[in-house]
Amino acid sequence: MSSDAWHLILNGKNANEDTVRDAVAALRERGRTIHVRVTWEQGDAHRYALEAVAAGAVAVIAGGGDGTLHEVCAALAATDRAAGELPALGLMPLGTANDFATAAGLPLDPLAALEVVAATPPRPIDLMRVLPAGGGEHWCVNVATGGFATRITTETSPELKKLFGGAAYFLTGMARMGSIRSARGSLRGPGFEWDGEFLVLAVGNGRQAGGGQLLTPDARLDDGVIDVMVLPPPPPGETTAALGALLSRGRAALLEAAVRTRLPWVEIEAEEGLTFNLDGEPLEAPRLRFEAVRARLCMHLPDVTPLLPDEAPAGRSPG
Repeated sequence: MSSDAWHLILNGKNANEDTVRDAVAALRERGRTIHVRVTWEQGDAHRYALEAVAAGAVAVIAGGGDGTLHEVCAALAATDRAAGELPALGLMPLGTANDFATAAGLPLDPLAALEVVAATPPRPIDLMRVLPAGGGEHWCVNVATGGFATRITTETSPELKKLFGGAAYFLTGMARMGSIRSARGSLRGPGFEWDGEFLVLAVGNGRQAGGGQLLTPDARLDDGVIDVMVLPPPPPGETTAALGALLSRGRAALLEAAVRTRLPWVEIEAEEGLTFNLDGEPLEAPRLRFEAVRARLCMHLPDVTPLLPDEAPAGRSPG
């Protein structure tokens, strides 16, 4: 069974927003069939994505933040179908941080986001497959973070995010500065080994997390590798100076102090166990393997996006 319909999987928090309703109405007035499914609890987005596959939808649009995008991507990627046999992925960014959308150059206005789906052909994108020790399979479209960054993400309250948006992560980080504790782990990949303590560990298919922090700024969605960034703790007695440099110089100071590499896969192990956030979703394990899976999905993105080659695709899909 096939259909030219779009399925919009909308986070329930955004269901009553006038801008979302107006955007859907505008596309329907142009003749586009859009089925809207509103999530109520964990797992709904996953189930709705599979229903869209079964219905032969031409596009599945994640309407929400990075977590909603994560759940939809994971559902599609876990099927036994090739990218060309799955609905194309779209994104209507409605979250607090919208890290993936911001890095990709996607518009944050709901109507403009739907118009990207209507006007641009889908292009293949890589995903990260995450395999924890003991079995199981997880997927990540943007950035997985561990260490102090993970603590900031998990401890930032929904109320603070509602008030301050992406800046809430920065405020939480400032409040926790006095309790910074490094973790210890080892990393291994083709031609690469590293062992030691770290404050922040990021594995990126996309570029930013935590409300705008560019942790893997050179990552691309189509290169078959994942970008790894490890930030070791500063030497004894230099913590205050290092934090001052991060606050005053931001990304430049972070990247100067970091260990960075690009690999088709990387295995990460820690004796005390690891807590990672995959697009904001927590995962705990003593050992994790991250793999770049080339062209696992196709996605509607702007003609010009930092996450894909500079040249725009040759054709355009019918609106």
